[in-house]
Amino acid sequence: MKYEIEKLPEIARRIRYNTLYMITKAGSGHPGGSLSAVDIMVALYFNIMRYRVDDPFWEDRDRFILSKGHACPALYAIFYELGIINREELDTLRKPGSRLQGHPDIKKLPWAEFSSGSLGQGLSFAVGVALAGKIDKKDYYTFVLIGDGESQEGQVWEAAMSARKFRLDHLIGITDRNGLQIDGDTESVMPLDPLADKWRAFGWNVIEIDGHNFSQIISAVEKAKENEGTPTMIIAHTTKGKGVSFMENVVDFHGKAPSLKEWESAMVELGGDSDE
Repeated sequence: MKYEIEKLPEIARRIRYNTLYMITKAGSGHPGGSLSAVDIMVALYFNIMRYRVDDPFWEDRDRFILSKGHACPALYAIFYELGIINREELDTLRKPGSRLQGHPDIKKLPWAEFSSGSLGQGLSFAVGVALAGKIDKKDYYTFVLIGDGESQEGQVWEAAMSARKFRLDHLIGITDRNGLQIDGDTESVMPLDPLADKWRAFGWNVIEIDGHNFSQIISAVEKAKENEGTPTMIIAHTTKGKGVSFMENVVDFHGKAPSLKEWESAMVELGGDSDE
């Protein structure tokens, strides 16, 4: 599915609206890191990736692995936009028996690709998926979105070594570099910088972009696809809570749902869930 780039900001606005709607309705969730990742996911699902909405098991689809699984409300909002889930289902986030759990569950929702949530594991899974594609001589791409906080996990760097060893040039990682995690700013909790140099030292092709600029996101993926013999890490500099002024760069909204009064304020900024 490929939309013109001019249409992506409006899609992203609706995704942000429904993401925050779900979290507010549930009274639980992770708005900050969901909102920071919206533009990246919108670019992938509405311009870049190859897939079939009616066939989540299509062998030649591009794969998207959401390693930072707590950002799944944004993914669910995309699935709603695509018609995979319906309006009523948005009200069931985090409820027992719902397909929309607090972290993705592929047994309930196979379009999610990976039951993530235990941070640091998504890149390892993506390496396996990309390696399988290489062995099977498939041309699909594997995209994996990881958080900067989870990049403090050692398993991420073990996977990074494996990806370079197997020359997985159809593996494209994207780091949501919003600078905040549940305990504060990443550089105070466990410094990551110089992050780009770290990835280069592990043998990866590295591209740094503004993670809210659709032209830069799409261009970075195009450049990554031109790269041969090494995996690519796109470091996307983003804003935690992007799109809602009182949430932006506020660490408290990493894992706190907005109150009803805050939701009413957010609605003013985000508008409605449709373009009617």
